[in-house]
Amino acid sequence: MLFGFWYRALPADSVPRNSLAKAMLLERPLVVGRDAQGRAFAMLDLCPHRGMPLSCGGFDGKNVECSYHGWKFDAHTGQCTLIPSLTADSKLKVERIRAGHFACEERDGFIWVFVAEQQVPGRQDVPTPGPAPCIPVLSEKYKLAHISAELPCNVDHGIIGLMDPAHGPFVHQAWWWRTRGSIHEKAKQFEPIENGFRMSAHTPSSNSAPYKLLRLYASADAITTTIDFVLPNLRFEQIRAGKYWFSSLTTVTPITRNHCRIDTVAAWNVFRSIPFVKPLFRFVGQKFMAQDQRTMEKQAEGLKYNPNLMLIDDADRPAKWYYQLKAAWLESRRNGGTMRHPLQGPVTLRWRS
Repeated sequence: MLFGFWYRALPADSVPRNSLAKAMLLERPLVVGRDAQGRAFAMLDLCPHRGMPLSCGGFDGKNVECSYHGWKFDAHTGQCTLIPSLTADSKLKVERIRAGHFACEERDGFIWVFVAEQQVPGRQDVPTPGPAPCIPVLSEKYKLAHISAELPCNVDHGIIGLMDPAHGPFVHQAWWWRTRGSIHEKAKQFEPIENGFRMSAHTPSSNSAPYKLLRLYASADAITTTIDFVLPNLRFEQIRAGKYWFSSLTTVTPITRNHCRIDTVAAWNVFRSIPFVKPLFRFVGQKFMAQDQRTMEKQAEGLKYNPNLMLIDDADRPAKWYYQLKAAWLESRRNGGTMRHPLQGPVTLRWRS
């Protein structure tokens, strides 16, 4: 699991104003909430006094109160604001006590949390992160929807499954999507980008649902798609047809060492005035994601035995790059040097799917 990055914690609509919700990221328990002004916040779900989960306590719109001894903490800084048991002559400097807290932002219907490499209560030298990722949009007006699924595997298997180009005809068979008979040879060009790699602009697969919709607006040769993967877990896809577009950001979030969650947020400006398009996206997306979920559940049965695994060219080259990117990033953090990118220039990969 990679620390020092933004991760999706919870759907924004699951955290009402003046309320608390529990979450888990990278095996760290979180309490996520929304203050009286509607701003989201995230704290370590442990009171520094006796380790009581803060999510068991109360929240007045500004301070989180521990249910064990009534200690209160500012929701956005973690600073202690009250210890009810102290007498008037106590010398204890309450303001120096802090519960663990995290940078927190709301983007595209999700609450994102920055999980620093070391989240020590009271530590003040954690670097301020840049902004949380967001889905790229190409017009002011668009539709937005999201889908999620739990995966019983570690984040590495979730991510290489996400970027795997060869499983589609076997896992995602459906009369409305594709069959084994649709397998054909493909050639795609890839190029390095910061902390990741890009499948360069190309005509999208004819099995792609967004592609089929955009065919109603433009000829096939006028439609292009670009797919980026960026550490730690971000997959951006953008399909364009003139002024019309479809964009998505998918993440595989590590919850624990053997459990992760896949979330996809999609935005588009086609058929915006037609009410059934958003439910249709959710229906098709959930069906598609459920197929991946069932596959990972079956794979988890085999992985219990720690089998030797192999990655082949060219269909598995993106998975190899992912592992190499992780290793290079971790090495750069250890030695303080520049990250050595595993992909030195453009390369064309070929496979059948």
